[in-house]
Amino acid sequence: MPNSAKQFKKARFQVKCRHVSFALIVLNALFILQLLSNTCRADFQGSTHMVPFDEGTLNYTKGQPAGPVARLQQQIDKGEVKLKHDADYGYLLSVLEALKIPRSSQALVFSKTSFQRERISPTTPRALYFNDDVYIGFIPGSPLMEISMADPKLGAVFYTLDQTKTDKPKLTRNDQCLECHASAKTMGVPGHLLRSLITDENGVADLNTGASEVNHRTPLAERWGGWYVTGTHGSQVHRGNLFGKTAFDRQEKEPNYLGNQTNLDRFLTVANYAQPTSDIVALMVLEHQVHMHNFVARLNDEAILTLQAYGHIRYLKTIEEAFLKYLLFTEEAPLTAPVKGTASFTQAFENLGPRDHLGRSLRQFDLQTRIFKYPCSYLIYSESFDRLPDKLKQDLYQRLWNILTGKDESPEFQKIPLSVRQAILEILIETKPGLPDYWESGK
Repeated sequence: MPNSAKQFKKARFQVKCRHVSFALIVLNALFILQLLSNTCRADFQGSTHMVPFDEGTLNYTKGQPAGPVARLQQQIDKGEVKLKHDADYGYLLSVLEALKIPRSSQALVFSKTSFQRERISPTTPRALYFNDDVYIGFIPGSPLMEISMADPKLGAVFYTLDQTKTDKPKLTRNDQCLECHASAKTMGVPGHLLRSLITDENGVADLNTGASEVNHRTPLAERWGGWYVTGTHGSQVHRGNLFGKTAFDRQEKEPNYLGNQTNLDRFLTVANYAQPTSDIVALMVLEHQVHMHNFVARLNDEAILTLQAYGHIRYLKTIEEAFLKYLLFTEEAPLTAPVKGTASFTQAFENLGPRDHLGRSLRQFDLQTRIFKYPCSYLIYSESFDRLPDKLKQDLYQRLWNILTGKDESPEFQKIPLSVRQAILEILIETKPGLPDYWESGK
């Protein structure tokens, strides 16, 4: 081959390589931008990575639950508790009473996102009820009731309860739920999941739309797709009460045309449910709580594995910081108008306390510009938090004390007014057992 031809071929190859290299650089840049974007939306880098929860020390499947649902089954077996069967609701009302779950916590979801999806629709939504530790799922006419809890050792544990009348009902553990409830969307641990999804007229969700995971950081405009919402919220727009293309198209032209609903008679037969509502304030509490439970479970597993591997938890600083930001609502989506739900849920939740000598509580609502008056999660009182490995818990207490006393000057925590941080500090000193001595002494 003549030299000129060889040189021409070599030049073409070099140009082609440069084109390929440039294309790879562009693709890598796009990938990195996407990764950074995802990281910014996540709690911390790696928060969606799966934890080996069913291996070694953690051993989820063989672990024995120790939470309130497990204790209720023990009481049933011993004859200490007798569940009452109702012709309309099965064991629902009795289970709610036994587990101290208020009926007013009811939230109705019509997206087909349960293993009982064929029974769910906009006219037959699934009702969810909850307290600080337990979640109940009920569909009128279904032979099964769904129950789950935030177990202090294992994280989320799932059960079903046969609605057939019997002398000793059985709460049966169901690990098949982990097919959906142990994923990147639950922080890589067995956890709970709330989503906001656009649905068609039958409640079939478009999984390519909406928010894949909703918590108190999610703007109201992106919340409650596939859910009913009762209560008032002013001009703030949300996706609740909407199903089918026609409804969403009209929402574009008439924002809030199905907002500020105080009853659901136009959508379903409310007499089939324990409450006629799907309370907006209960939904806001639920969204905060679900992610908080997942976060505590992730922290617990990470600390156990890290202590086992290294004997210390210094590698968990990033996770601890992210947890404290969530605990203190530093990235909460602000309210732009007052929110009001049913008085029965609001009062029942606030009455749980505990309160300090001034009557202040972490459960007190604001509902004007944010959800809580004192932005520190009430789940700091939970058994799951108390059962965190002691080294981790002591680290969290030290950082939290630094933040609340103003010793920590991090910008994200400085956004909380000093007077509010001082109030949270005073409330916790009076109401939270087990705090280190320096919290009260100030040293």
